[in-house]
Amino acid sequence: MPDLSPAVRRKRLGLELRRLREQASLNCEDVGSQLECSGTRISRIETGRISISPGDVREMLDIYGVTGSDVTALIQLAREARRKPWWHAYGRIVPSWLETYIGLETEAARLRDFQPLVVPGLLQTGDYARAALTAAPDAGRGEAIERQLALRLERQAILARPDSPDLWVVLSENALRVQVGDGGLMRAQLRRLADLARRPNITLQILPSQHPAHVYAISPFTILDVPEAADPTVVYVEHLTGGLFLESGDEVWHYGAVFDDLRSQALSTAESADLIARLAAPAP
Repeated sequence: MPDLSPAVRRKRLGLELRRLREQASLNCEDVGSQLECSGTRISRIETGRISISPGDVREMLDIYGVTGSDVTALIQLAREARRKPWWHAYGRIVPSWLETYIGLETEAARLRDFQPLVVPGLLQTGDYARAALTAAPDAGRGEAIERQLALRLERQAILARPDSPDLWVVLSENALRVQVGDGGLMRAQLRRLADLARRPNITLQILPSQHPAHVYAISPFTILDVPEAADPTVVYVEHLTGGLFLESGDEVWHYGAVFDDLRSQALSTAESADLIARLAAPAP
């Protein structure tokens, strides 16, 4: 099996456990009752929100009547899903929802990202990221901010890998015009965007500020496609205190349609590059 992140392994295990439960004609409450836990816990295991011990996996498989090599494979998957990922070293600054997102981001073959307010973290310069983190209403102390900054910059390494994901960003023009830090910092960030947009795996389009999306206040969202067919496309929607992961077919389809509309209404890549260049030029 490829060297997948624990978060992706956890999701894959959960999908398989759900398939086996449904095949056994049981619901989550049935299983929770036999394992002396809540049906909600079973649901969270199946969606990959929480991990499960190999022993609990064995008990679930006993309930589902699964035997033989399938048991061995799934118990091994449970062990691998509990390994500490590289971001574990950052400790408490990585809440559970962000841990799940980083795991998916690390394994994604394609990301489609809409950002109406700020430059996406994967495309930020260090100075821009530090200024954005410091300006947050709940910004922590200097040491915490530096650790968050280091984590954000380390995540950017996925864009330089030989198997880097395809990244398509629709970025609001407003995000280019709202000054984060001083003018020199913003111009450096814009030059960074221009450089990244030249990479073959990155597509960057700017959504003009007069587009109705700004009136409808569409929240930032990212669509993540993991290469394995067993792993469904996930939509990540960020809010002030965390993030939501949407996986139902209807929800994923709707966000995909919204993204397609946004990119069709955005400036072309060439027009976007021209706008970024104009804004990055020093004031006369």
